[in-house]
Amino acid sequence: MAIKELELRIPTSYGDITLKKWLELQNDIKNYKGDEEAITAIMMHHLCGLPVEYLNSLGLENYIKIKDELSKFLSKIDLPLQRFIEIDGVEYGFEPNLSKMTYGAYADITKYQTIEIDTNWQNIMSILYRPVTKKQGDMYLTKTYEGTGDASKFLSVGMDVHFGALFFLLNLLMELWNDILNSSMQMDIPPNTKLILQKSGQLTQQYMNSLKGTFSVLTK
Repeated sequence: MAIKELELRIPTSYGDITLKKWLELQNDIKNYKGDEEAITAIMMHHLCGLPVEYLNSLGLENYIKIKDELSKFLSKIDLPLQRFIEIDGVEYGFEPNLSKMTYGAYADITKYQTIEIDTNWQNIMSILYRPVTKKQGDMYLTKTYEGTGDASKFLSVGMDVHFGALFFLLNLLMELWNDILNSSMQMDIPPNTKLILQKSGQLTQQYMNSLKGTFSVLTK
């Protein structure tokens, strides 16, 4: 019987994992909570291209090596914001001044009620990142938000960019929420904004705990 050779591409950073691949991975993992063997197989399948049916025939040495390589970066999600990214040869910049974000951009972000990496995240990213129109040193301007554009292009962007943007935004939102709680001007804040901040704060902790629980199987 001929021996079939498999070529696996093991990612070495979040930059090697696209949003599309990440969403597919998360969608499959949620069906196998508590099943460490299944979760490991799903991660190797989505992240390394290993057909699930070949997992049992994978040599122990290679199995351990793949787990070790994945564990080196998957548990580290405290990634910095990347202000500039390039997609299809076009430079995009993160919203230069969130405090002066246009009403249309703000309204389109807050309509999602929570801020998390799910099927709506690509739409939020297309609002936060827009083509750079002028740049001088650390100063830059981006194209005015018009509520249109192909958000699907962000599906091909690495998760290092997505995590960096997510946690930068959530940290700002939580700082705002804390300021609201300590302020006597709470009634000046739109109710939906308060709700989003509360939900996002709770969701962030749940999300972090979920990620830690999921990827802890790689260190066992």
